[in-house]
Amino acid sequence: MISKYRKLFNEQFTAEKYQEFKNDIAADFDYAPTFRLGETPFFISKELKKQLIEGSNEVIALIQQDNFKELTNKSLELNHKVPNEDEHTNFLAIDFGICEEKGLVIPKLIEVQGFPSLFNYQVNLCNKFKHHYPFVDELTPFINTMSQEDYLKNLEAVFCNNHPKENVILLEIEPEKQNTKIDFYYCKRDLGINTVCVTDIIKKGKQLFYKNEQGIEVVIKRIYNRVIFDELDLRTDLKLNFHFSDTLDVEWAGHPNWFFRISKFILPFLKGKYFIETTLLSELKDIPLDLENYVLKPLFSFSGSGVIFHVKKEDIEAVVEKELYILQKKVNYLPIVQSPDGKVKAEVRILCTWKNGDQNPTLLCNLVRLSRGEMIGVKFNKDKDWVGGTIGLFEKD
Repeated sequence: MISKYRKLFNEQFTAEKYQEFKNDIAADFDYAPTFRLGETPFFISKELKKQLIEGSNEVIALIQQDNFKELTNKSLELNHKVPNEDEHTNFLAIDFGICEEKGLVIPKLIEVQGFPSLFNYQVNLCNKFKHHYPFVDELTPFINTMSQEDYLKNLEAVFCNNHPKENVILLEIEPEKQNTKIDFYYCKRDLGINTVCVTDIIKKGKQLFYKNEQGIEVVIKRIYNRVIFDELDLRTDLKLNFHFSDTLDVEWAGHPNWFFRISKFILPFLKGKYFIETTLLSELKDIPLDLENYVLKPLFSFSGSGVIFHVKKEDIEAVVEKELYILQKKVNYLPIVQSPDGKVKAEVRILCTWKNGDQNPTLLCNLVRLSRGEMIGVKFNKDKDWVGGTIGLFEKD
């Protein structure tokens, strides 16, 4: 999108340099991420940045409506409900496909999540690009004018909420087996927050504890939650000493209820140029005749699981719990990133935090996924290059 920087990058890029870049990331913890690293950043123009901010603010405006909880209470009836819900989410991840409409480039909202993403990894990924491509230092991954130090202070404030770091944990299911574990490593290194498996939590009355590196039990005051219930429900082999539905003396950084409230569940409520026609299956009056132009999606799945891209009438008729699915119009992703052999599609995830006590969330950083397939996910991009996870870079104000 910024031709000057695209030209600079492509002139400097080599397969050897890409391998050095990957080795540099792997060297931090003697661990190579299991997801594919995109070869290039996405150089985002001022116009596209403006559109991404506008679209994000329109999503936020819905979430800030006085009746938002009333609008989304049904999402909790359909799922787990966890006590001690707070006034607002601590996290927003707002995904926009970079699309073409009437000959113009426009971001279209694909999904929104009230759940954290790779906050710690992304800023370190940017630093790796700067190291291997020094001109990248002219750009920034941050949406607002801030330094990396300011960024980390914001994360710390949201994750910890003034609690000592030893009383704050990152909670996950078997974290060592997660594709995102490099983010946990950076969270520990840069913020000093320990990662704990759900099976290692100790419950005493209403309090939760974990054992530190010295084997000493430490009380948990706040949980930076990375547990997806979708995954937890499938893991019937796990033995937990507590239940998320328990009344506990603990705060949540990312209360689990917001995962359900702010999800595909809200897409039918969003109207405007950045949003896609979306219908809850239970409210679908007639099955469209042009189903080739639609995608069928479960409301609460994660990482694209359960999505049917080539929808048939039988697929819709086969859905039993129709209140748990949406039918969404397909969008025309625009191949926009120039690779050495053709153009690549992009999806930009705007990452936001919302500190307790703040009136509004803060648009912080971003995550970008590159694709040559029909969809962004891994299964659509096997054995392809110039695809995978990367970061968007903006011109500095």
